[in-house]
Amino acid sequence: MTDYREADFSRLKTVPVAKRPNKVDPSLLAHAPPPLPSDRSFTAFIDALPAILAAQDFRYVVDQIVAAAGRRAIVAMLGGHVIKVGLGPLLIALMRQRAITAVAMNGSAAIHDFELAAYGGTSEDVAAGLGDGTFGMAEETGREMNAALGRGAKTQQGAGEALAEYLRARKELPGRDVSVLLACAELGVPITVHAAIGAEIVHQHPTADGAAIGATSHRDFKRLAGLLPDLDDGGVVLNLGSAVVMPEVFLKALTIARNLNGGRPKNFTACDCDMLRHYRPRVNVVERPTLAGGRGIQLTGHHEILVPLIAWAVLSRLEKR
Repeated sequence: MTDYREADFSRLKTVPVAKRPNKVDPSLLAHAPPPLPSDRSFTAFIDALPAILAAQDFRYVVDQIVAAAGRRAIVAMLGGHVIKVGLGPLLIALMRQRAITAVAMNGSAAIHDFELAAYGGTSEDVAAGLGDGTFGMAEETGREMNAALGRGAKTQQGAGEALAEYLRARKELPGRDVSVLLACAELGVPITVHAAIGAEIVHQHPTADGAAIGATSHRDFKRLAGLLPDLDDGGVVLNLGSAVVMPEVFLKALTIARNLNGGRPKNFTACDCDMLRHYRPRVNVVERPTLAGGRGIQLTGHHEILVPLIAWAVLSRLEKR
């Protein structure tokens, strides 16, 4: 027969609730009812959020961006989905307020932005085109982007600079006002593009030149490493929707920056924003880079909701500064 032993609950020791430290008290709770009709501003909405967990992390990120704007580097690293769900105009608005001082894109983000600027549309039906081999075979996208990179390789440009200047030289651009690439060129904001050979549709095109793609992307890797020291003591890194490429590139570029600058930059904020929590952004952006100082945060949600919330909160604060 099995001998079951039960814990003797009569011997348990309890403590007075008044002596127990609490992590939540009424001052942290959400405001109810909602903001009064006299103040239905976005600021009032943000202020009404509870000061707990993700809402408090959200406020911290906004605070750090506002504090850094015009003073320290704020680097936005972009995945393709962020551009194709329509967030380019908000990123440009942040750039105009120096709330983004440098942009680093993966190849997908650059393609979506280039197509929106040059042709007024992007994001094809992958499943439909995969069946007959037409997915990614847009003639103009491959021809023009590869031409820009080829020219950039010959003139010692980075990929981002080459694509931005190519767009800038075109007379007709249906999406001129929504292009992050073009805005970077016009506002003097450094733009880098980081290729993953074989992962981007322009590499399928007959005009693709591996040497040009590699040369311009490698130059941008050097440029990103050269930008990162300006994060020191108060800068912000935002990884917006890149699960693999930008976290890997950032970690290596940060290593180079610290190797050349006595272990700096340190004491910056690193925030990952994505629909899911992935391994590489967590360890390569949020955790490892901030071990020696600073703070890493993950905010999880759909890009088309989360990023506007951050952008509007920052812009509303900067307008009052």
